Amino acid sequence: MTLATKPTILILGGGYGGMVTATKIAKQLGQNDANVTLVSKHNYHYQTTWLHEPAAGTMHADRTRMPISSVINESKINFIQDEVQEIHREENKVTLKEKGQVDYDYLVTALGSVPETFGVGGVFEHAFSKWTVNGAREMKDHIEYLFAKYNNEPEPRDDYLTFVVAGAGFTGMEFIGELSERIPHLCEEYDIPKNKVKMYVIEAAPTALPGFDPELVEYAMNLLENRGVEFKINQPISEVTADGVILKDGEEIKSKTVVWATGVRGNPVIEQSGFENMRGRVKVEKDLRAPGEDNIFVIGDCSLMINEETERPFPPTAQIAMQQAETVAVNLKALIKGESLQEFKPDIKGTVASLGGKEAIGIVGNKKLYGTSANFMKKMIDNRYLWILGGAGLVLKRGKNPF
Repeated sequence: MTLATKPTILILGGGYGGMVTATKIAKQLGQNDANVTLVSKHNYHYQTTWLHEPAAGTMHADRTRMPISSVINESKINFIQDEVQEIHREENKVTLKEKGQVDYDYLVTALGSVPETFGVGGVFEHAFSKWTVNGAREMKDHIEYLFAKYNNEPEPRDDYLTFVVAGAGFTGMEFIGELSERIPHLCEEYDIPKNKVKMYVIEAAPTALPGFDPELVEYAMNLLENRGVEFKINQPISEVTADGVILKDGEEIKSKTVVWATGVRGNPVIEQSGFENMRGRVKVEKDLRAPGEDNIFVIGDCSLMINEETERPFPPTAQIAMQQAETVAVNLKALIKGESLQEFKPDIKGTVASLGGKEAIGIVGNKKLYGTSANFMKKMIDNRYLWILGGAGLVLKRGKNPF
């Protein structure tokens, strides 16, 4: 980079971290300060925290997404729709699948995650594991197809109406919450007795929602059990097959619908590009740069930060990714202007999990929330993200009504 040229900022990923970085940096830097390019696989941004709803069929998939062009300032940000294949740190280049190599002076890696299988065989072959817009569409269509097909078989197929969710973390619990709300409507529509449907949540850990408040976990489990969900806690899955799942103790559950929600690992590009990592996540410095890299920031699901209070990693949540993005935007400006960089300090404002319908659980500050009050807070959190991303206009256009 010479004094005569503007530096190039390259942002990889159109998720929470990448989008907030792009919108914030466009406001912080003038057009003469830097060239900013955003690369994303899709021409739309989608809210992963909403995907459990279209996956269960309680929301249209299009509600979860918005065109990237409607959010970013295209006069300040160049958008490239392409898939990232490798980061060449020594050369300050990134290889894209279609458009070859692009150069950068400063890089923000916010490539998101892929499902974590923990070595269980058959996940990608036989389970629904893609928490994307298209993955949610596929789950919804599959579930409806099985209901439609059930009464057209010569003999009843119990596995058609047996639904297995692997993982009792937030994704698994939110999905089964939505599905358990929708099942009575599907049974009515397709003339199927509700007692024919079986729903299982299988969790390897000793509790559902590991690390969450025990009282709230109990509330959630009781609520879902009353809707017909059966929990198998502390029972790891050893294999996913074409016929269902096999548990470590040898029990087999026959099912044509296994939904994989056991957690995530960082995007494979991290490992392929030679970053030191743990499950595809880079343990970043306090200013969010990769160790030993002056010009590469890593945020969102690809970053690993230890919570000094609990000595455990912060969870890869949208809330953390958005906060990291705001710090990165400040630090990019600081690098370009020759100023000091900020340390990232997470501010966990609360955690809320929806349970279908108007039910949810959560902790905001030190306060536990149950039922409709937690559900209201969930909608407010969703709308706050839209506000950060696009202001009042985006909230009015796409926000969920909290009332």
